[in-house]
Order: sequence, then C-alpha cells, then structure tokens
Amino acid sequence: MTVIPLSEGSFTIDKTKLFVPFDESTDELQQRPKGSLLVEVQPFAVITSEDVILLDTGLGFEKNGIPQLHQNLMNAGINPSEVTKVLLSHLHKDHAGGIIRDGNGKAKLSFPGAKYYLQKRELEFAFEKGFPSYIPDELMPLKNASNVVLLDGNGVLDGYIRYEVTAAHSPHHQVFWMVEGGEIAFFGGDDAPQLQQMRTRYIAKYDYDGKKCMQLRQEWWQKGREEGWEFLFYHDIRTPVYKF
Repeated sequence: MTVIPLSEGSFTIDKTKLFVPFDESTDELQQRPKGSLLVEVQPFAVITSEDVILLDTGLGFEKNGIPQLHQNLMNAGINPSEVTKVLLSHLHKDHAGGIIRDGNGKAKLSFPGAKYYLQKRELEFAFEKGFPSYIPDELMPLKNASNVVLLDGNGVLDGYIRYEVTAAHSPHHQVFWMVEGGEIAFFGGDDAPQLQQMRTRYIAKYDYDGKKCMQLRQEWWQKGREEGWEFLFYHDIRTPVYKF
C-alpha cells in the first residue's frame, strides 16, 4: 500500500465550529478566540492493488475554480477520476466538504467514478442535526446517487477493508482498516485524530463519548504496536502518519 497525506493546511476552531486558516509563521494562537484549537485538515489517498481510496474529503475549498482536494491529488500524481472508493468516517463539514462540487450551478459528487461508503444512520443524523456541525445542503447528492453505498453497522469491503461503527466522536462515526500484503493501515477519523492523543489518557469535551474515544485509542495503540499498524491522523500538524 501507498499512503499519501493530502493536507489542506492548518486552521483554528472554536465554539463557533468555524475553521479559520492559520499560518504558523505569522499567526499567534493567543490572538484567536479563547478555547481555540489548532488543527490540520488532512484527507488521505491510499493506493492498493485493487483501488485508489480517498479517506474523507476535507473542507471543500476551491482555488481558481479547482477543488483543493482535486489539486492535491493531482500534485500527488493521481487524477481525481482514478479514485475508486471514498470512505467517509462521518459527515462533519471538515470531513465532508469535498464530497460535492458545483457543476454549472448544480451540486454534484466530486468523484462520480468512485463509490462512496458511509453509514446510513450517519446520513440520516446529519439531516436531523444540521448546522453548524453538518451542512445538509452540501450532502443532498448523497441521498439519491447510484454510486453511494449506505452501510448498516460493521463489515468488510471487497475482502480487505474492514469498517466498524464506534459511536465515539459522533453517534455514528466509523473507522477503517485496510489490510494488504501483510500491511495494516488504520484510519480512525476523529476518534483518533492526532498522535499525541494516542499516547495520553485524553478525554475531549467535543466528543460525543469522550471516555469511549479515550478507551478505543488505548486499545488501538496497543493492538497497533503488536501488529505493526500504520496510523493515519487526520488532524495532526506534525505527524500525519505513524508506523510501528
């Protein structure tokens, strides 16, 4: 497997749940609102013998009419049309913003040649809960597209991608293991967003079930050490990938 981080940059986020760009060379965290957290937004591409997989889709920003996610893929030598699977941990806007793009005034899926995989109950919850964590208008194309696969609970895709609902960071959050050629790549989404959180007993107030998140991180870290997992961290500025 080849793992490629697709960083969209650093941001601060506070209780408004707005992601504000942050330049570490010029900005000061102390100048941001009280309680602001500094995070990176970083989808991943994983290339296997079977697929070109995209793990979550970032914020959905565009520059010069080109989605940043598409440009990042092209910079990595991947044509967006080559993506075969889009695996979605959950639909919070910083993970789902790049699901769609504007096409002649009409929203459409950004990767029409790929299959999108998400939990059915997560999609339903996104429309029930709404703004500011979710942006339902930007998720509408997921409802009726033929290439969207709505999952129900835990399972395995094509014999080598395992997914599991954790209900930890959010009520219907899921995580993924990709296993090929003796390698194991683990994507924990916002259950396991940063290396530092894996190494400490940390309970975050912003998680749906912070205690469960902490317990799962400890279990995964131990299992990963024993089995040589490669961890993919969506919100880690310094260490996007860590392998035992």
